[in-house]
Amino acid sequence: MEDIKKRIEELREIIEYHNHKYYVEDNPEISDYEYDMLMRELKKLEEEYPEFKSPNSPTERVGGKPLKEFQQVQHAVPMLSLQDVFSFEELKDWHNRVVSTVGEVEYVVELKIDGLSVSILYENGELVRAATRGDGNIGEDVTQNVKTIKSLPLRIKDKNLLEVRGEVYMPKKEFERLNEEREILELPLFANPRNAAAGSIRQLDPKITAERKLDIFIFNIQRYSGPKIEKHKDGLEYLKELGFKVSPVRYVCKDIDEVIEKIQQLGETRGDLPYDIDGVVVKVNELDKRDILGQTAKTPRWAVAYKYPAEKKKTKLKDIILQVGRTGAITPTAILEPVRIAGTTVSRATLHNEDYIREKDIKIGDTVIIQKAGEIIPEVVEVVFEERDGSEVAFEMPKNCPVCGGLAVREEGEAVLRCTNMSCPAQIKRSIVHFASRDAMNIEGLGPQVVNLLLDNNLIKDAADLYFLKEEDLVNLPRFGKKSAAKLIQAIQKSKENDLERFLFGLGIRYVGLKSAKNLTKHFKTLDNIIKAGIEDLMQVEEIGEKIARSIFEFFKEEHNLELIEKFKLAGVNMATLKEGSAAPQIFEGKTIVVTGTLEKFTRDEVESLIERLGGKVSGSVSKKTSFVLVGESPGSKLKKAQELNIKIVNEAEFLEMIKEAENI
Repeated sequence: MEDIKKRIEELREIIEYHNHKYYVEDNPEISDYEYDMLMRELKKLEEEYPEFKSPNSPTERVGGKPLKEFQQVQHAVPMLSLQDVFSFEELKDWHNRVVSTVGEVEYVVELKIDGLSVSILYENGELVRAATRGDGNIGEDVTQNVKTIKSLPLRIKDKNLLEVRGEVYMPKKEFERLNEEREILELPLFANPRNAAAGSIRQLDPKITAERKLDIFIFNIQRYSGPKIEKHKDGLEYLKELGFKVSPVRYVCKDIDEVIEKIQQLGETRGDLPYDIDGVVVKVNELDKRDILGQTAKTPRWAVAYKYPAEKKKTKLKDIILQVGRTGAITPTAILEPVRIAGTTVSRATLHNEDYIREKDIKIGDTVIIQKAGEIIPEVVEVVFEERDGSEVAFEMPKNCPVCGGLAVREEGEAVLRCTNMSCPAQIKRSIVHFASRDAMNIEGLGPQVVNLLLDNNLIKDAADLYFLKEEDLVNLPRFGKKSAAKLIQAIQKSKENDLERFLFGLGIRYVGLKSAKNLTKHFKTLDNIIKAGIEDLMQVEEIGEKIARSIFEFFKEEHNLELIEKFKLAGVNMATLKEGSAAPQIFEGKTIVVTGTLEKFTRDEVESLIERLGGKVSGSVSKKTSFVLVGESPGSKLKKAQELNIKIVNEAEFLEMIKEAENI
């Protein structure tokens, strides 16, 4: 047993060493495969010998069990915010106050990473707690989530009490990947990397945090019981020795003029950084002088944050082109005479939509003012009307998609023009990923990465092509072997037998969700009947209003979509309801059921589908007509409403007893 324990400890050290080489030094020494083999061995040993498990094992980085809520943490050292300065005059005023109190000082100039501030506590060399800043005095315990950040050491060699402060951030590339994935799944997009990082670190399910690939820079020692450290720069160097990823750019400056010079230099290149910054931090280097300067109730007197002014530039708008996003949105983009702004050369800028162009009266040939929104996306903010000479040309949005020629439709009340062609090359990836998703055709193993592989290798051009794939098409692709290829083909072929409601939802018709697809299937029975239906016919279906009906009608009026449907038919995909004549007993017939909270045995969609299959109707709100409320963990206000109305409450165990008589459950 001692040998097993020794091997587990050895594996943990080896894996953490390679984590540091890869995620901190960006200098990997082994292949991904070799790393995976080490991790697999450690997981296997920890499963076989649970007595040797550790909360700070590298295997814990994938995220633990979901939390019910975050616990509050009282900060031993307040996590203060910084005073902002917006000009070099304000910076010099602050400097004068510093030197009038403590005499001449050194300054450390660092990038102000734009993320979420956390404190991390180590005791006896082990990470024991991580907490958000909160109000500066009380934060939230996010230990499980912070442990998923692979550049952060879970164990350090120093056994003294050490509390550090760092900034959790999301790299720009990961932010783009995450938003691309969310766009494909039609989820709300994050506004910027800072919001994405903050949202990710506060997930109740650490597994979601682990998938987000967050990173962290450590920028301060909050508490330390070891030998006294004289200067801030020495503290950062020591943290680096311990394995922390410390502030990446830092300069020690002898006077305020050197500080200003460094701020100007950093401002020129800030757009090239792989992460966002929202300014530069200037700190007194000598820690004893920091103690003398002290702090106010909210901010330290020994540091300030210099905020760069929003940079605007004048340039010429040479042309307006159209780009089609993965949701079919057709977005106008300005082609500009190149101009350098916020550290990068800009030659394109978003014009958002047709209304934006009209409101600002933007024309091709105009002289315009551009700026970077949040220092990420360039946008045209105004027209310099006095420089117009009459040669400018008004811009009109098209009636057809510029990529595929499909019908372009702007729904009433919306600002965005959309392509209605499901097979449009510009949105094909999104449509295929959605088609294969769990709530649609539920093709296991066919996620965004595999769809990319298939598209990049010209194996498919649309979702219908999936059904014509063969094992030999897949075996030579990266991450595929004979077994995995066979498994995916089997999953694809099995999905042919799905009920029409899944296929209909999988088509990605705008506004047609799972509930609408179920209602349409129940009413029309076959896809052909839906295709033939007029807007008035569609509006006869429960919960289908004019907006949804028009969207369905327009979808099936598009020639490309009808061609795709024929291709699905040729492949043998089911186009009719399978629920007619179902043998499942209608035990909930005539009952209206509300579901609230998280269930252990079912997802929300699964339990709602089951209730409907057994004759019941699912409602989203509690009323006097509600037959009973099915309650899982962490129920919302629906439970309280049910109690007020004296509606029957059923827990999951009771629900399982109720459905025992139903077959195939």
